[in-house]
Amino acid sequence: MALKGNKYGTHRVIEPKGVLTQAAWKIDNDMTKRYSNEIICDVISLNIDSASFTQIEEACGGDEKKIGEMIMGIVGERGKQQNPVTGSGGMFIGKVAYIGEDLKDRDLKVGDKIASLVSLSLTPLKIEKILAIHKDIDRVDIIGQAVLFESGIYAKLPDDMSEPLALAALDVAGAPAQARKLPKEGDSVLILGANGKSGVLCGYEAMKKVGPKGNVVGVVRNPKQVPALMELGVYNKVIVASATEPCAVLDAALEANDGKEYDISICCVNVENCEMSAILPVRDDGIVYFFSMATSFTKAALGAEGIGKDVTMIIGNGYTKDHAEITLNVLRENEKLRKLFDEKYC
Repeated sequence: MALKGNKYGTHRVIEPKGVLTQAAWKIDNDMTKRYSNEIICDVISLNIDSASFTQIEEACGGDEKKIGEMIMGIVGERGKQQNPVTGSGGMFIGKVAYIGEDLKDRDLKVGDKIASLVSLSLTPLKIEKILAIHKDIDRVDIIGQAVLFESGIYAKLPDDMSEPLALAALDVAGAPAQARKLPKEGDSVLILGANGKSGVLCGYEAMKKVGPKGNVVGVVRNPKQVPALMELGVYNKVIVASATEPCAVLDAALEANDGKEYDISICCVNVENCEMSAILPVRDDGIVYFFSMATSFTKAALGAEGIGKDVTMIIGNGYTKDHAEITLNVLRENEKLRKLFDEKYC
């Protein structure tokens, strides 16, 4: 009988001892070790989180060979895909190869295709070979294996959409679920990074929640993106400003909301120094939701203090109850969004 590991995976921690796998510098990715409360998957693709892939791509000058070498180097050194600069990872899709006897009661069988809903920054991963790098969608096709711990969450891939489509949506599943939960009817919501995957999904859910008396405003840097976003119908208005320039964002955002500050802002931007653009336009007692691994929570906390803003700031937890089903349902409900995801991310 296989040994039983720790529910949270600490039996895989190599150094430093006493921490969880996300905080560990190095974890054990030996796939010949089989524990009774683990699931091992043959990995098909990695979806590197946007902030991490952007950093890796810039560090490699966009060269695909160097990007692959850097990813292989990180995983080889650390036993997981955790960007040492951003600290973030991503997720994988794969086929179940092993289910420990303690997990046999789950609605899962060997051969099922699943998407991990926990970060690669805490997931034991071994890459044998990189097959392809898709720079435009942050995806890496590989031959390799990954471990899900007893506490790890996952979603079986649906039958009514392709694997790349489901992966693209599930990669940001926490964001639209929060965009459904946080606003109330009549609220004004500002979404930075409005043209990205998480941005358009958040816009759709926020529009549904705030209703006809609410106002959902997207922020993009490129004016060419505005017509297509308005055609999608997921924003009331789209403004043009760089999220790294908070004063410009504030001026344009207030103009788009009849001069009033916002009830909620959602930051989906994958570059640094966007914290104040999310905080500045929000009213006192409003909510700022950071769904970006490029966020510095030190900058956010000290920045809010520095301008005297009493706002509730929420870390972009990638897990929200029922988030996988909520996100996949967006694509089922909105044919325009599904078409966009099919064309842009698959």
